[in-house]
Amino acid sequence: MKHKIKTVAVYCGHEFGLNPAFVRDAGLMGELIAKNGMNLVFGGGDVGLMGTVASAAINNGGHVIGISTEHVIAHQEPAHEKIDVKIVRGVNERKQKMFELSDAFIIMPGGIGTLNEATDILTMQQIGETTKPIFFLNTSNFWEPLYALLLEMKRQTFLENWNDYIADMGETPQEIINKILNY
Repeated sequence: MKHKIKTVAVYCGHEFGLNPAFVRDAGLMGELIAKNGMNLVFGGGDVGLMGTVASAAINNGGHVIGISTEHVIAHQEPAHEKIDVKIVRGVNERKQKMFELSDAFIIMPGGIGTLNEATDILTMQQIGETTKPIFFLNTSNFWEPLYALLLEMKRQTFLENWNDYIADMGETPQEIINKILNY
């Protein structure tokens, strides 16, 4: 039975990264989310990959919801200019709000914040708090080191029921969108 995924959270960097493929895929991901009638939930910033995904979704007629924190808006990232960004008190509230609003999660290249969001949602899935699907966009093999670590965790018996909760991985935005549409 297929589940209709209406709203997708995208976790990604507030920087562009060094690889131009990251920016290319961020723009394409935002475009494909919008063109396939899904809503986008993201970190609310107007910078880096985060801003690229949101702008591409907006420019293709998508509905975009930004969630950011008081501290981030005040000191690190300006809010995206084309949407109303919901401001919450802290990062844990931000992650909870993004989780509540989303039917699925796409994790793109990013830094510590992206990794934190990824491990939080993976942990929620591991302990049975969610069955919402998780997809890693593995642009230019960015997530291969994490995948290798997860395999080592499994080999060392720290991950039980590997197939029950581990995220799916795709190499291109179109591959991720196809997986979401066929979920």
